[in-house]
Amino acid sequence: MILSVTSDGDALTFRFQPRDPSILRYVVEKGFITLDGASLTVTKVQDGQDGWWEVMLIPYTQEKVVTAAKTQGDHVNVEVDMVGKYVEKNVASYFEGSSVGESAALEKLVSRIVDKRLNAAGIKITYPA
Repeated sequence: MILSVTSDGDALTFRFQPRDPSILRYVVEKGFITLDGASLTVTKVQDGQDGWWEVMLIPYTQEKVVTAAKTQGDHVNVEVDMVGKYVEKNVASYFEGSSVGESAALEKLVSRIVDKRLNAAGIKITYPA
C-alpha cells in the first residue's frame, strides 16, 4: 500500500508498506523491487513490523510507469528480487543439510572465496585429505 507520495523538485518519492512485513527481508536499499510490473530502485528501507520502503520516480519514469498515477492509500502489485530468495534458500539448505546438490555448490563457493582472501593475505591453508 502507498503510505505517502512526496514531491522532491520534479521527482516523486513514494513510500510503501507491505501487507506482509516478512517480505521486507528481501528489500534492500539500492536494490530492485518490481511495482506494478516496473523494476525500480529502492532508495530507503525501514525494517520491522511497521516497516516501509521508498522509491523515487524522476519525470521520465513518471511518464512510463503506472505507479506514478497512484496516490496515498492505493495498492500496488509487489514482486521482490529473486536473488535474495535464491540466496536465502541456498544458505538455509546448507545449514539444514536438506539439499545435497545446493549445499555442495554453496560450500564450494564459500571455500573459493575464503581461499582467495587468505591467499591474498599470504596465508596458506592445507586441508586434510
